[in-house]
Amino acid sequence: MDTAAIYPGSFDPVTNGHLDIIRRSREVFPRLIVAVLCNSRKKAMFSVAARAAILERLLADDDHIEVISFDGLLVKVAQEREASVVIRGLRAATDFEYEFQMAMMNRHLADQIKTMFMVPHEDYTYLSSSLIKEIYELGGTVTGMVPVEVEEQLREHFTGQKE
Repeated sequence: MDTAAIYPGSFDPVTNGHLDIIRRSREVFPRLIVAVLCNSRKKAMFSVAARAAILERLLADDDHIEVISFDGLLVKVAQEREASVVIRGLRAATDFEYEFQMAMMNRHLADQIKTMFMVPHEDYTYLSSSLIKEIYELGGTVTGMVPVEVEEQLREHFTGQKE
């Protein structure tokens, strides 16, 4: 059986850094599940359905990538989808402490599921969804940091207008 990996995140919104991690993961794993987190404790800009839909459109060229949404424990979703590896992106050393803690807890909950840390291309190491939203909201440009479809999604969210 081919090893499947799962790449969880809020993707609110998806950035070119996320897409870079997805593409790099597909070079390693024959099957990838991109799992959009529904976290009721966080205030998301876009609905889970909207986030999953844009990812599905952006990744439609690869039949070996499945986009799902989930809430609850990641390891349970991984087990249900027969994914044995969790992909986590590290942009900087500051991400490591939190990600390491999560990896250790996931190992405690489901020892058979491994965590693999991936680093995005250096062009994207400074990107975060939070920064993208803030830059756009304050009138800055996010061109080159997110796909064009995400820029349109942001414009529609903030102005109510499609281009």
